[in-house]
Amino acid sequence: MKPLALLLTTAFASLPSAAVFAQAPYPSKPVRMIVGFPPGGSTDIMARLIAPGLTEAFRQQFAIDNRPGANSNIGNELAARSAPDGYTLLVVSASFSTNVSLYPKMGYDPLRDFAPITRIAAVHNMLVVHPSLPVKTVKQLVTLAKARPGQLIFASSGGGSTSHLAAELLKTSVGGLDTIHVPYKGVAPALVDLIAGNTQALISTMPSATPHVKSGRLRAIAVASLKRAATFPELPTFDESGFAGFEASAWNAVLAPAGTPREIINSLNAVIVRTVKSADSREKFAGQGAEPVGDSPEQFGAYLRAEVAKWAKVIKASGAKLD
Repeated sequence: MKPLALLLTTAFASLPSAAVFAQAPYPSKPVRMIVGFPPGGSTDIMARLIAPGLTEAFRQQFAIDNRPGANSNIGNELAARSAPDGYTLLVVSASFSTNVSLYPKMGYDPLRDFAPITRIAAVHNMLVVHPSLPVKTVKQLVTLAKARPGQLIFASSGGGSTSHLAAELLKTSVGGLDTIHVPYKGVAPALVDLIAGNTQALISTMPSATPHVKSGRLRAIAVASLKRAATFPELPTFDESGFAGFEASAWNAVLAPAGTPREIINSLNAVIVRTVKSADSREKFAGQGAEPVGDSPEQFGAYLRAEVAKWAKVIKASGAKLD
């Protein structure tokens, strides 16, 4: 008969290690939130609005890591190559759904390489025109553009930007329009030239255009969302203006590298949704011209797939490309 001590030693040796039973709860160290844009931009602002709520809920620091460049591709690729352990998150803008069609080569796939967590918020875009343009509806603008082929000048905040692609979506939705596209380095200079009368139309983020609409220097025609904006309740949507299903909203969202455990995804989703839908966050988002979303991983995943497919068609039709 074996001594008792030997029997106990053999028995315990056959059991799983104590580490299996005592794994540290997530997160047990700080979490990195990669933002592919410089500090101070809209995506960075959204990331910093939700980070304190995550830090408080999980009792670990959720730190912003800005990795700007290549329309966010540098930061996106870094996140895609990170370990799927919940300690690297990615905060993106709507360009996340368009880059795959705009760039001939990318080091990641937005659908295959990431696990959706939730959309943070949507920012309304609005179609604005110079007051001298004799139009007050989208249909009147389209009619004018058809009557003046090659003359109507659409400004944008840059080639491949949401404002550029929204104008291209309008063109494809009516079977094509012969207009001139003038890209600028950001929405601010685009608005300056539009106000000066050097261009005639622009699909701009609502916060940027609102002061100029209220001052009368620009005329708002429609909002490029599926529902009206709370800040401009009298402004119709493109859908209400006769362009069924037209949507070209700016948005921000959170993802993790593909393979991140589902329980971590669910925990992050619950905290972010609770954060963005709080009264305090609603007030802060309103100051950015944004409305909170806070959808489920499945809902965001379906939305992202639809956005990638929609903009792929628009980009192909427009011939837009970025290096």
